[in-house]
Amino acid sequence: MFFRKKQKETKDIDLNNLPQHIGVIMDGNGRWAKKRGLPRSAGHSAGAEGLKKIVTEANRLGVKYITVYAFSTENWKRPKEEVDFLMNLLLGYLKDAERSLAGENVRIRAIGSRKELSKEIQEQIIKTENLTKDRSGIVMNIALNYGGREELIHAAKNLCKKAMAGELDPDEITEADIDRELYTAGQPDVDLLIRTSGEQRLSNFMLWQVSYGEMVFVDKAWPDFKPEDLHECIRIFQSRGRRFGGVENA
Repeated sequence: MFFRKKQKETKDIDLNNLPQHIGVIMDGNGRWAKKRGLPRSAGHSAGAEGLKKIVTEANRLGVKYITVYAFSTENWKRPKEEVDFLMNLLLGYLKDAERSLAGENVRIRAIGSRKELSKEIQEQIIKTENLTKDRSGIVMNIALNYGGREELIHAAKNLCKKAMAGELDPDEITEADIDRELYTAGQPDVDLLIRTSGEQRLSNFMLWQVSYGEMVFVDKAWPDFKPEDLHECIRIFQSRGRRFGGVENA
């Protein structure tokens, strides 16, 4: 579903019916740069700057969690020069987050497999998470070297280990047991998924958590996505009837 005519004000947003958890697939940085005759790296830099504004606005509205798809397990297939740039950009973002989001009361977490990341990035993740762990505002999950299938494999392995240790009966495994083994353990499922650049697919993003999420596909590149666009996505979310497999008004 694409946007209706944009509305800039937030007065018609029901602050009592906000999505608790927003997932964002930040797509289109490269195409944004190409359209302007710039290197792909310029698009990634512009996207990183825009992300700060979106997280700040989501926090201001009262959204509790936001997960952004920063680097997927498949992104390693990109040219080495681009991968190196993205890793340096992410490292810089993590280092800068304490300062740039200090007044916004944002708690930062990284989700995904860390073993393939450089030691410097792994250490910076720990530092940034510790620096922001006591903040009470929005939780910002940065999906870094993240893949939905890898996350489910990770959860399955942990459950198998518990079963082999006699801590868990395989026949009694529940959804709650799986939830506890996900990178987002303790967080609510995604209510609203936003993907920019007009693409309409999940691309291996939060396959479990988005099962009943409302999806909004935006026909503009991520660097062009503004706070008023976030407002419109929330309006669309609030206009939909969520039945979770049941019948409306049942």
